[in-house]
Amino acid sequence: MPSAFDNLCGPGKPLQAEPPNAKEFEGLCAMGLDKLSDARGPGLKLVSQFDLAYNAAHALCLAALRWHGYRSSNRYIVFQLLPHTLQLGPEVWRILAKCHDVRNRGEYEGMLEITERLVIDLLGACDKVAAKVSALTPPSP
Repeated sequence: MPSAFDNLCGPGKPLQAEPPNAKEFEGLCAMGLDKLSDARGPGLKLVSQFDLAYNAAHALCLAALRWHGYRSSNRYIVFQLLPHTLQLGPEVWRILAKCHDVRNRGEYEGMLEITERLVIDLLGACDKVAAKVSALTPPSP
């Protein structure tokens, strides 16, 4: 039976199989963890916290996908695949998916609607992703 990853691979689909790369995995993890830490910096506006935390979540989720040996051509899919990459449920990936939608409305339509509650939820979801990714052993070269 094909995996969720295999079902999303192929021409016109959002994933492609690619061997894991330890340097890339470690770089994505370091970048994600740094951005997550920076998102909690004192005196930041909500929009800056949101931007840093969203990009931290994306880097960490992408690291998890790369750890499994896949690359994505779609930013959103790394959040949708969290049940398969990190065994995280809808309480995490739905928050990240919502933040992706908010980010896109801001980037493409100039309508960035960020609340303190959204940033708190995003940081909490990102913490859960960070804990799971940090427990992964870097792939062998």
